[in-house]
Amino acid sequence: MPLAPAFSGCLPMSPRRKRKGVATSIILLVLLILLAGALWWGRGWLNAHPQHNPWAPLALDQPVGWATHRKLAALPRGEGVCGALLRDGGVRFDALPDVGEAACRAPDRVRLAEDAARSIVFRPVGAAPSCAVAAGFVLWMRDSVTPAAKHHFGQRIARVEHLGSYSCRPIAGGGGWSEHATANALDISAFILADGTRISLIDDWNGDPARAAFLRDVRDGACDLYSTVLSPDYNRAHADHFHFDMADRAGGWQVCR
Repeated sequence: MPLAPAFSGCLPMSPRRKRKGVATSIILLVLLILLAGALWWGRGWLNAHPQHNPWAPLALDQPVGWATHRKLAALPRGEGVCGALLRDGGVRFDALPDVGEAACRAPDRVRLAEDAARSIVFRPVGAAPSCAVAAGFVLWMRDSVTPAAKHHFGQRIARVEHLGSYSCRPIAGGGGWSEHATANALDISAFILADGTRISLIDDWNGDPARAAFLRDVRDGACDLYSTVLSPDYNRAHADHFHFDMADRAGGWQVCR
């Protein structure tokens, strides 16, 4: 009886399977090329838009972008790095000595010089928030407040009224220390237009439609910059002011109310 041929253990691949394998390889190659192209394009786009690039250095001549808040909140406390940011941006300021101790130590307060061209004129004088809060204020005035004032009223902001920055106290109602305890916060209560018109949160948040719209526009603009933005929409304690702070929270999450 003739013996059956020995089985080699490997069947030849059918033409159909070969074509399927080639097609799969081509698809994978195309996907890799597209991915490489997208990465190349994305890198170029980020380089051209540093305000959206979390790895690009922060500069005050950049428009506000997706990454601006994280860069501001991540600035090291102390006048060094942030002070250089202000100086490079042409912002005049006085670096103030440390104040307080322990949980109430404020190591990087700055007093912005009055600058009518930038609408940086505080009343009462002497507002001295942390450097990062001050840098955020410069950008806020440029990219939010000044354009909103021109849009709603056709004129510039002459002065900004505030309720202070440094205050060694815990958060109202408990929950740890306030950002005010290290001057890492600023409370804004009103704006004075060039013609002397005063727009205040206590009087105008739910008042004249143009004034109310202006206040909401500038509140929303601050939300692109600060870690915490609280307005009269938050609670009655903020009926007369905006609270801005630059808390450096894990994950970079923000509060905007």
